Amino acid sequence: MQSARERSEARPRAGWMVMGERGRPSALDVWRVLAVFLSLLPAASLQCKILRCNSDFWASTSNSGPEEEFCTALRAYNTCVRRTARTCRGDLAYHSAQHGIEDLMSQHNCSKEGPTSQPRIRAPLLPPPPPQAILPDSQERSDGPEVCHYERSLSRGTAPPNYTHCGFFGDPHLRTFGDDFQTCKVEGAWPLIHNQYLSVQVTNAPVVPGSLSTATSKLTIIFKHFQECVEQKMYHAETDELPAAFADGSKNGGERNGGNTLRVVEKVPGQHVEIQARYIGTTIVVRQVGRYLTFAVRMPEEVANSVEEGDDQDLYLCLNGCPVNQRIDFRNLRAPAAEAHTAGRSRSGAGAPGFTYLTAKARCKERLPVEDLYFQSCVFDLLSTGDINFTMAAYYAFEDVKLLHSNSKRHHIFEKDAFVRNAAQRGGDSFPLFLVHLLAVLLWLECCTGRL
Repeated sequence: MQSARERSEARPRAGWMVMGERGRPSALDVWRVLAVFLSLLPAASLQCKILRCNSDFWASTSNSGPEEEFCTALRAYNTCVRRTARTCRGDLAYHSAQHGIEDLMSQHNCSKEGPTSQPRIRAPLLPPPPPQAILPDSQERSDGPEVCHYERSLSRGTAPPNYTHCGFFGDPHLRTFGDDFQTCKVEGAWPLIHNQYLSVQVTNAPVVPGSLSTATSKLTIIFKHFQECVEQKMYHAETDELPAAFADGSKNGGERNGGNTLRVVEKVPGQHVEIQARYIGTTIVVRQVGRYLTFAVRMPEEVANSVEEGDDQDLYLCLNGCPVNQRIDFRNLRAPAAEAHTAGRSRSGAGAPGFTYLTAKARCKERLPVEDLYFQSCVFDLLSTGDINFTMAAYYAFEDVKLLHSNSKRHHIFEKDAFVRNAAQRGGDSFPLFLVHLLAVLLWLECCTGRL
């Protein structure tokens, strides 16, 4: 039986294979590949909002069904694309979608007139149900080779893997794999995770144009090819577009024997998606809260640390945290709050958002009764943005910790824990300071004993 290290060395390079009858690609297969390509174009996704049309259509047709159902979904796709005409007339993705729809309608003899699928109704934002324990791979049913189930693939006698957690939410706050808790600036695109198995990148945009407050507006996850288990898959989400499928419209890892060990599960339409990658023992939770996204992951330490040789791992936020020049000292929370209240200004430069330190604490206390760093991050976000939705972002982030973190004693992180950890990280500076304090104590003792 191969170890995880041997599995990574044997991993084949990524590649694409799209074949129809007798090895020739069908029009449907070609258009699926084209849809994946188009979804990788940032301009198309940002300007045209075509990604939702593509994802909804391919998700609704991922399972083969009656021809009439396909035509119904195709007409709904056509309607969705037509609605984007005003903003997408000169866009490649828009025109490609139009031609693709015409080809598919002709191939499947679909009439342009007829019923269309009804759009999904966005569910109201409600507190989640009690978290359900995540079962290890060994307790899940077998639907692929053992190499595609992380725990089963480990050599006999190997100690059970240690699972670690990373979370990213709010304005924005980061909990690293090492349980460091940081508040960061990090505007623009930043990598959260990049290893031999997957890559995760977030894009953070100003909450208000020109402000210092940022939050996650885009998230891209790429699962790399892995042996006979899964094909390469990409999941892309952005504000108001939280798909229930990968970018190619599929909901699993492809046609390989272990394809079902990677799958997308929609928990709440448009608000909560879970991606289960059992072949690497990983669970990812993506949410939209208000206008912004949150990210949380549970991952074996071996997978988290499988950075490719020669790769500059210092930039990966979940592994090593935000760069020092991008961090905001959470212990200075009250000072900016007092300054903003006195000056009538917030970090955004706009008028006071309507929260004082006391009113922000009271509002956060409703959802987060324990005054840990999740509570403090909630207060910070209300003071810096004035957006009440950030209360729920902190609440859901902590709910995800309870679901994903393997050590229940480490669910809460308090300010004193972060202070001690930061002091330990500054060990080179703190040791001389310790000697100064020790010398002062010795001089005091000598003085006092001399007087006696």
